[in-house]
Amino acid sequence: MALYFANSSEGMVPDALAGFARAHADLVVWEREHGFVRARHTSPARRVGLVSGGGSGHEPLHIGYVGAGMLDAACPGRIFASPHNRQVFEASRAVGREGGVLHLVKNYTGDRINFGIAAERLGRQGIPCARVLIDDDVASESDGVAAGRRGTGATVLVEKVLGAAADTGMGLRDLVALGEDLVERCRSLAVASAPHTAPTTGRPAFALSNGALEYGVGIHGERAEHTAAHRPLRDLVGEMTGTLARALRLGRGSSVIALANGLGGVTQLELYAVLGEAARLLDDRGVALERALVGDFVTALDMHGFSLSLLEVDGETLKWYDAPAQAPAWRR
Repeated sequence: MALYFANSSEGMVPDALAGFARAHADLVVWEREHGFVRARHTSPARRVGLVSGGGSGHEPLHIGYVGAGMLDAACPGRIFASPHNRQVFEASRAVGREGGVLHLVKNYTGDRINFGIAAERLGRQGIPCARVLIDDDVASESDGVAAGRRGTGATVLVEKVLGAAADTGMGLRDLVALGEDLVERCRSLAVASAPHTAPTTGRPAFALSNGALEYGVGIHGERAEHTAAHRPLRDLVGEMTGTLARALRLGRGSSVIALANGLGGVTQLELYAVLGEAARLLDDRGVALERALVGDFVTALDMHGFSLSLLEVDGETLKWYDAPAQAPAWRR
């Protein structure tokens, strides 16, 4: 595997953040001293600031979704590592409103700990703070996984809907209730035919034989519970869609948003085919595909794989999803 184009493995994140801030200077500010990215423009009706974050290497998550109608701030950690609690604390202080601040946290131990420490510090300063824990990955729903389901591809859908809801002036308690409801209505599953490249060595992060798939891989390169044989896309997506539909108890008359998400190393050609197969299977089940997203939204460096996410929706959820937003990775 080739090395990344970088000055050094240690400099990949700060160098990228400097370029990101210049490329999107109309939308975001990189607060270099405290290590977070904040939105230049937000709705005056918003009473609660929204803060998320996590390890780098998943771009455009989370920094790409900072902007009007979405996140007020995001805290990027080192590659595949949680942001420091100081970053979260400073970002929350900077963007908190009269109604406080809401943390959107993917379910990983480091993220939970550091966002939790920041929340305690905010509480001591009298700043209301609450958390929505995102845990959409069905592959990690197992008694053997103590931390529970991981937070993965559906994170961007939760951030979008909550951003629009916050712009209506919704309070902290109601945003938490909405966020927890959204989390229960979304599930994801990811597969990969090749691992990501480790930035420090330029080598594959794990070994995977030709013709094999990691079925249920994590966005940090976590191995799946089992390795499966590569098979035609129709069969693969059929199994994935069926698993997600069962997890959400989708039936005839249900409505969903689908996200066919690239993990960094697959083509648009492949991803549109994934969406096409999933749409066909949902049609067969009588499930209405109300909206669809195709592209790289939550990546894992250069992993050759994709994730499929489904979010069960109603009319109000669709209204918030369709609300305009202006963020570097979401301009619609």
